[in-house]
Amino acid sequence: MRQITITPGGPLRGEVHVPSDKSISQRAVMLSALCRGTTVVRRFLAADDSLRAVTAFGHMGISLRLEETAGETVVTITGKGLNGLTPPGRPLYLGNSGTTMRLLSGILAAQSFPSVLTGDRSLSSRPMERITVPLRRMGASITGRRHAGRECSPLKINGRPLQAICYTLPVPSAQVKSCVLLAGLYARGRTCVREPVRTRDHTERMLAAFGAPVRVRGRTVSIQGGEELRSPRTLVIPGDISSAAFFLVAASVTPGSDLLLRGVGVNPTRQHVISVLRRMGARLVVRRRGRGQYEPSADIRVRSGSLRGVRLSPADTAQCIDELPILGVAAALARGTTRFCAAGELRVKETDRIASMVQNLSAMGADIRVRGDDLVIRGGRKLHGAVIDSYGDHRTAMSLAIAALAAEGATTITNAGCVAKSYPGFFDDLAALRSG
Repeated sequence: MRQITITPGGPLRGEVHVPSDKSISQRAVMLSALCRGTTVVRRFLAADDSLRAVTAFGHMGISLRLEETAGETVVTITGKGLNGLTPPGRPLYLGNSGTTMRLLSGILAAQSFPSVLTGDRSLSSRPMERITVPLRRMGASITGRRHAGRECSPLKINGRPLQAICYTLPVPSAQVKSCVLLAGLYARGRTCVREPVRTRDHTERMLAAFGAPVRVRGRTVSIQGGEELRSPRTLVIPGDISSAAFFLVAASVTPGSDLLLRGVGVNPTRQHVISVLRRMGARLVVRRRGRGQYEPSADIRVRSGSLRGVRLSPADTAQCIDELPILGVAAALARGTTRFCAAGELRVKETDRIASMVQNLSAMGADIRVRGDDLVIRGGRKLHGAVIDSYGDHRTAMSLAIAALAAEGATTITNAGCVAKSYPGFFDDLAALRSG
């Protein structure tokens, strides 16, 4: 899909099951491959990023079988233990999946064979010194390509024994924390990671589900190396709250809307977007909470309302970094001013999301400006249709689609096929909800 045109219309009504969580799907593949025994992963997200993890472990001798059963993707994975991976025999191409590259680096750093991790043009420009620095402190042999003053992929890794470290994250990053913890599975001693602010804890939760000796105390997470993992036999992946956020905003800003989102993951480290939208005045009801075996989930009902601008502190911003593009759309359509403080992390995602949202929302008539690392949006202006570009970023494309619902006239989004990275059926779901 090269481009799609969206025109404003009536309210959004009905129910939707958003795709399964991308981050959790990727971690499920990795830990299932590293434990002994067979794990059945239900409601797996069959999208580009998570399928990259499946392919990578398939090249390293792991048996993974994908099936479509009763409308869901099920992956059956037969793990071989921490040291059961075999040399891939080729560079592992990971497409646009930064999560897979960073987490897999921690695992491969401790293997008995060399490996190379590559990605597409976008991934090859993303900073990797965030993981290479702590991994080298653990004794890893890992080098990247120098690009624009950064260390980027391809990453060349010569596996070797690792030593435990205590590492304080210079910037909040669940991917870096997870990389170090996964390397810590193999390291001699107890590896600990200290966070400046709490980030998503999917890795810690899943490690615990696999019986790993992981310990969480405040903002410090630690793991004892050398302990084999145990399969939980079955894992069910909850819905992705980042994908749900597009519809939470869409229903909030479209008069007459009433949506029910089923089975959404409401992990405490991921649901801050709900708190922010409530502060903005969104009419959200979270109900039927279920703990699940390792991740809580719930149904969320959202109805249209009137939003107002808010100030997001650096901690707020860090806790909903993936949802900032769609929150930017909410801010553009709200009364008053919204300020996203310390949003600089958006510059090193699949694209520079600050630049792409500023350019595209400005083209649609929004008052959006950058102040250092802060993003300031003065809401209340009427948006108009325009020809805009996702720049190959899935969250940008879906956010602009929601903005188009509230604009006057037609909006054409180019490079819209990138939504397949996390939500292949997004435009189909949006169309179905608009038709009632």
